[in-house]
Amino acid sequence: MQNEFDYRKYLNLLLKHKRLFAITALIIMTGTAVVSYLLPKKYEARSSIFVERNVLNELFKGMAVTPSVDESLRRLNSAINSRTLLTKVANDLDLNLKNQSDAQLDATINGLRNRTNLQFDDKEGLIKFSFIDENPRFARDYVNTLVRRYIEENLSSKREESYGATSFISDQIASVKQKLDKAEAEITKFRAEKVAVLASEPASLLPEISASQQRLDDLSLRRSQLEAERNRLKTNDPAKDRVAALQRRLEELRVEYTDNYPEVIKVKADIEAAKKEIGRGLKGSGAAVPNSQELDRVEAELNAVRMSESSQRAQLAASRGLMRENPGTKAAMDKLEQERGNYKTMYDQLMARHGQAEFSNQMEVQDKAATIRIMEPAIMPRVPVSPNRFRIILIGIAAGIAAGFGVLLAIDYFDKSVKTVDTLKTLGINVLAVIPKISDPKAIEIERRNDLRLYIASGTYFTMIVALLALEFLGMSPVDSIIGMISG
Repeated sequence: MQNEFDYRKYLNLLLKHKRLFAITALIIMTGTAVVSYLLPKKYEARSSIFVERNVLNELFKGMAVTPSVDESLRRLNSAINSRTLLTKVANDLDLNLKNQSDAQLDATINGLRNRTNLQFDDKEGLIKFSFIDENPRFARDYVNTLVRRYIEENLSSKREESYGATSFISDQIASVKQKLDKAEAEITKFRAEKVAVLASEPASLLPEISASQQRLDDLSLRRSQLEAERNRLKTNDPAKDRVAALQRRLEELRVEYTDNYPEVIKVKADIEAAKKEIGRGLKGSGAAVPNSQELDRVEAELNAVRMSESSQRAQLAASRGLMRENPGTKAAMDKLEQERGNYKTMYDQLMARHGQAEFSNQMEVQDKAATIRIMEPAIMPRVPVSPNRFRIILIGIAAGIAAGFGVLLAIDYFDKSVKTVDTLKTLGINVLAVIPKISDPKAIEIERRNDLRLYIASGTYFTMIVALLALEFLGMSPVDSIIGMISG
């Protein structure tokens, strides 16, 4: 019962204020329809290009470096919306950018950028361009110019990039080659200067040094003996000559060895023995004439021993020098060879990259890497994409009906008069009697006729709006046709 009471309440409210409801709803419907025809028309021009991957990329994979289709598509969005490209397109379309201020120029470029839309299909390699403008001819020309400019700029930039990469690698090759030649020259010079050190090995030098030292000791000993014999022959005092020779020999040994060295101990013992012999007075029987032949022989042998000793000392010093220089020389040589190896590796890599760059350059110049084809050039659009009059009028119909009910509910909400007996009962007022409404047949007839006129007029007007909505849905705009006939 409560639901039936509410339904009747709102139905009575609608019947009571039907004229206000109809006028409100029809005004809003009419207003939205008029607005839909007053809004400026906007046309969308479309074009699509296809980035085709060439079969040569698979054949020469690893030999040439070319951008992938996915990479080309990702870079396209930034390239299309770049200020440089849009400025060139605007100049091609004679948008008079030279006479614009910086603020106006920014507004023009941003306006073009915001109305340009791109859609990517990575799998198919397809790119769709679209542009919306009030002038269909300008929309078509803009899209076609943008596509043409992009293809030209893309090909030009790829070729410049390829040439630039090749030129850069060539410069680096020349620089690294110069460093490699310098390293080779330093190694050759170093080897010439340190050939003896580099040819020697510490393991073989140690026995050689030991043998040289032994030979030097033997030569020194023999020299001491010859000097003692020479002095004996000159002075004819063998004991003193022997002591003097032994003293010289002892001094020579102490230069290189300690007093505990066996040879040093032996020479000391010999000196003591010789001194004791002199002390006992064991001298010669008098001065004797030196034997000249024997003396000459001793002098000749002594000179030969001295020369051999000098040569042996020089050889020993050289061997010890080689021993000291060997580690540092080998380390320096290893460093030079490592540096040369690094330059050689860099040079080989650059030469390989140079070959790839040359090959890639030829592929880019001859458009063998990826081909950009215009699948569908833009044509001048005939049907506007905005405003969507069907949607606007449909929303206007719904808004008109809702606004009409809203006005009625607002009137009922602010009307504080008593409308039912139940309202009085809720206020605690006793109702003794209810006087029914006295109807006037003539007034009822007049009201019925007026309501009929209202229903016919409202229905006819609403039918016209619905018909207009149907024609817009079918793509037939009567208002545009009428305007075209008048302007024609």
